[in-house]
Amino acid sequence: MTASRTARERVRAELTREITDIARRQLATDGAGGLSLRAVAREMGMVSSAIYRYFPSRDDLLTALIIDGYNALGQAVEQAEAACPRTAHLGRWLAAGHAVRDWAVAHPHEYALIYGSPVPGYQAPQDTVAARLRDVTVLGAIVTDAWNAGGLHPPAAPEPPAEVAADAENIRALMPGVPDDVVWRAMASWSTLYGWVNFEVFGQFNNTIDSRRAAFDHALRLAAAALGLAA
Repeated sequence: MTASRTARERVRAELTREITDIARRQLATDGAGGLSLRAVAREMGMVSSAIYRYFPSRDDLLTALIIDGYNALGQAVEQAEAACPRTAHLGRWLAAGHAVRDWAVAHPHEYALIYGSPVPGYQAPQDTVAARLRDVTVLGAIVTDAWNAGGLHPPAAPEPPAEVAADAENIRALMPGVPDDVVWRAMASWSTLYGWVNFEVFGQFNNTIDSRRAAFDHALRLAAAALGLAA
């Protein structure tokens, strides 16, 4: 019974992987809004009713793709940052930032699914949260470690307004113990990172910036300087 169950589980895992692989190819040609379980079933040579045993709805398939995308990006960021010395806060920031860009450029359609426009009619479930936080958890740890080590030396800047104090408290879950000023500097720096990547992935730099890796590296360093990360 155990061997039989294991074989069935293996077959199910293989078919699930094949379904998501085909769905990812659909993202490239039809976008997330055009994702179709029936089309996936046709490509696999399955009757459409059979695929619903694996993914009961299009939204279930979208959720699986979104979780896979967040996990793949998070893993890339974690591995790049982990290769740096713990006290090299700027180096960790640069490694994590380049990992985000490198993954996004290599997987533009998957990046668009997780950081692009929302899919009409789709509401991401709570299941996506843990995967969604993997990359920003790394960035939060860099800021927290730098703050605790006295490694943040930010330039003068306006104080955050009182009405965003509650928002800072929400974000501080990723950076426990840091003051509001550092929270908002971190958010501004992260927005620079992901905003730059969005511009590149979605074609906003076409015919404008050719040396994109070098330009991105400089933007990362400017964001780090605003945050106060020292070399």
